Amino acid sequence: MSGSTPAEPPVLWRPTPESMRATRLAEFARWVERRRGLGWGDPPDYDTIWRWSVEHLDQFWADVAGWSGVLPGVPDDRVLPRRAMPGAEWFPDATLNLAEQALRAGADGTVPAGSPALVAVAEDREPVEVSWATLRGQVGAFAATLRRLGVRRGDRVAGYLPNVPEAVVAFLGTAAIGAVWSSCAPDFGTRAVLDRFAQIEPTVLVAVDGYRFNGRDHDRRDVVTELRSALPSVRTTVAVPRLFPDEVPAGAMPWAEAVAAPQEPEFEPLPFDAPLWIVYSSGTTGLPKGIVHGHGGITLEQHKQLALHGDVRPGDRFYWYASTAWIMWNISTSALLLGATVVVHDGAPAYPSLDAQFALAARTGLTYLGTSAGYLTACEKAGLRPGETHDLSALRYVGSTGSPLPAAAFGWVYDAVKPDVFLGSLSGGTDVATGFVGSSPLLPVTAGELQRPMLGVAAASWDEQGRPVVGELGELVITEPMPTMPLYFWNDPDGRRYRESYFEPWPGVWRHGDWMEVTERGTCLITGRSDSTLNRGGVRMGTADIYAAVESIPEVADCVVLGVEQRDGGYWMPLFVAMAEGQELTDELVARIKDAIRRNASPRHVPDEVLAVPGVPHTRTGKRLEVPLKRLFQGVDPAKALNVGAVDDPAAVEHYVRMAAERGVR
Repeated sequence: MSGSTPAEPPVLWRPTPESMRATRLAEFARWVERRRGLGWGDPPDYDTIWRWSVEHLDQFWADVAGWSGVLPGVPDDRVLPRRAMPGAEWFPDATLNLAEQALRAGADGTVPAGSPALVAVAEDREPVEVSWATLRGQVGAFAATLRRLGVRRGDRVAGYLPNVPEAVVAFLGTAAIGAVWSSCAPDFGTRAVLDRFAQIEPTVLVAVDGYRFNGRDHDRRDVVTELRSALPSVRTTVAVPRLFPDEVPAGAMPWAEAVAAPQEPEFEPLPFDAPLWIVYSSGTTGLPKGIVHGHGGITLEQHKQLALHGDVRPGDRFYWYASTAWIMWNISTSALLLGATVVVHDGAPAYPSLDAQFALAARTGLTYLGTSAGYLTACEKAGLRPGETHDLSALRYVGSTGSPLPAAAFGWVYDAVKPDVFLGSLSGGTDVATGFVGSSPLLPVTAGELQRPMLGVAAASWDEQGRPVVGELGELVITEPMPTMPLYFWNDPDGRRYRESYFEPWPGVWRHGDWMEVTERGTCLITGRSDSTLNRGGVRMGTADIYAAVESIPEVADCVVLGVEQRDGGYWMPLFVAMAEGQELTDELVARIKDAIRRNASPRHVPDEVLAVPGVPHTRTGKRLEVPLKRLFQGVDPAKALNVGAVDDPAAVEHYVRMAAERGVR
């Protein structure tokens, strides 16, 4: 029961038996019970279903494939004939095409009448709806254009695009013919884009002329010119207009021409493990790794993640704030698989004001709002009360990912957004295009915790000896294969980089690089990257505990803490703080910060110094740059410590480079 011990966090939301029976997960459970003669209770028990799902992977994924209608009737023994990691073999006899599955709901009567496929929202335009028929016709037209250009199965099509309908059309058209999609957001500069696209040698580049962000236009024509010059593999550039609608670069094909002949798409039937897209690691410490996922794994995983964990339904309005460079764009687009309307947002997350995403939710009638932990925390610290200022009556689900969501932000959602909303905090990665641990509508929501490992995910916390631990920090590991584990890394023919990235020090076990604690109640806490762990005097602590303590102080806008092992055997633990507007770091505030950490995190992990900085750099997916900054202060050359092209604010990095030099570590 909530509150039974002082250490137990409060329960903020609890499902009723009626709400549990009405979930898509309960619907799936009843379907499996009838099919297999199992009994999971009424309403069903999540932990029992989870144990079955990881102990009987073949049955679970056969049933996801059948229940979703994607691959009905696959025998259990043809689901996972090779169970090894890496190298698992999934559904070897199956053929499918994700684009065909994504457009199926709009053609078979699943979607409620009048429900569009897309709603496009931008800073400078009114929302525009794209019908399922229009989307289908444009996908067919773009696929036909690619075929006419000689693009074949396995060729790469690269998108340098914001989160606009053209990106969705280009992706699905690419997938329809069996070519491989990859995208970067237009806020990436030339070097950062080439670090990614030059590896994969695209034959077609779909590129925008600019974008609008935070109320300002950003001209990218020069970048596109540089990309075309530096990518000799590109035979055709398709020009997407955004800021200069009357201009077409010399030798480029206008987007309007590429989709000028709407038609029924012709879908290439593909093996389950045919490559679908290439996404990238952050690239903060070297060249980004190209991570390849397959049609079949992504199709089934997104049915599982969005329907069974997110309770997404046909006709829902689904939104996750993301750029085309973040895996959440890929996942959000995948909501089409379930017949949901995907709301695409071309713009800044907090423009024209901090409540922008809640205003968007009210304006478009969102049922599912996904965002970052940083955004929710910023709203909480600013004292916003969007439930009182916006009509959020349609909103059922709020999703958070990117970094751990502090307990205070959990409470704020239920106090200031909506008391009956379902809040799901998720932790996974670009690596698998899904979550490892996350939400379940069959379980209560407790402040600061993730509810459980997700279905089909054999997640555990291991100590240094490879033993499962409960109630203490351990390494997040996955002990059984998942269908969205990478097929391979691009340009890694012998698989060495792939194995080194995930399967050391325990061969055959995926080590993700996060610290996780599994509580006695089965909930989970992700406390930061294990390679950025604070380890003072042998006592380990994840950085998220420090951030949770500091984020309660309104004068601090952002912060990053490092644990720096020094050459002389010492250990230096600085906390860098970016101050809120108009605030200064005084001795009194430093004392308050240290006291908050001492009381709310650990007296052993009070920082040695609290230092004011102009900003805190993050990866382009919102993660603090802990490890690269730590390497700077260990004397690593800045050019080797990090790639500034993969950072959201390169100017902020320069301040840390100067600080490291001034400390004499180089």
